[in-house]
Amino acid sequence: MILLIKTDSQLHTPMYFFLSHLAFVDICYSSAITPKMLADLLSGRKSIGFFSCAIQMFSFVIFGITECLLLAVMAYDRYVAVCNPLLYSVIMSGKQCIWLVACAYAVGLFHSATHTVFTFSLSFCRSNKINHYFCDIPPLLQLSSSDTHIYELVIYTLVSVNCLTTTVTISVSYSCILITVLKIRSAESRYKTFSTCTSHMTVVIMFYGTIFFMYLRPSSMYALDQDKVASMFYTVVIPVLNPLIYTWRNKEVKDALQRLIKKTLLW
Repeated sequence: MILLIKTDSQLHTPMYFFLSHLAFVDICYSSAITPKMLADLLSGRKSIGFFSCAIQMFSFVIFGITECLLLAVMAYDRYVAVCNPLLYSVIMSGKQCIWLVACAYAVGLFHSATHTVFTFSLSFCRSNKINHYFCDIPPLLQLSSSDTHIYELVIYTLVSVNCLTTTVTISVSYSCILITVLKIRSAESRYKTFSTCTSHMTVVIMFYGTIFFMYLRPSSMYALDQDKVASMFYTVVIPVLNPLIYTWRNKEVKDALQRLIKKTLLW
């Protein structure tokens, strides 16, 4: 996806600009977990150093939060494209797109630094066995011998604010899109307009569903065996599915891929 969007001039639009960053974020935050997990499974040596654990959690959180915000930005982009098509090029200018993406990365960095500092400033005097396949926040809190109530409040506050702002943005954007689409008289035009949003809606439902399940619960309700399955879904499965979801039935991407293949064969 990144290669196609970078090399094909017909994909140099705000929607594909955001999609290229979403693909980059998927690569980064799945790479923070999957290679180590596979190495542990193959070698049987299931261990990780203290600082490596901190780096893994930092990388995972920064790109996970950034993905949440990028999904909200992409929903706003679809809202402008459908509801204000005449002003689209003005509202979603190049500078505006760069600013929105930069803000997403900056907020992700803030969340990641906050969670990492809080988590690894706790005392770990109990067992050093993490009941998980990567260094996630809930299993690390269960290992800590410190009082984690304040930090749990910090988690709920940050995650709630992030999820609230992004879900409100996505919900309002798609509500406006739905109202606009229903006003279109032609059934074919309605289908064509709404079909540009279905891929994004599918990704949002899958990603946010697992995030809400994982992080908006009190620690007393954690069931780590179930959490490992949910974590596997959004750390491994969703990053693999995202490119397929966005390219499935996407004629522009398929045409760009054909042009790239033809150009490569001519070389």
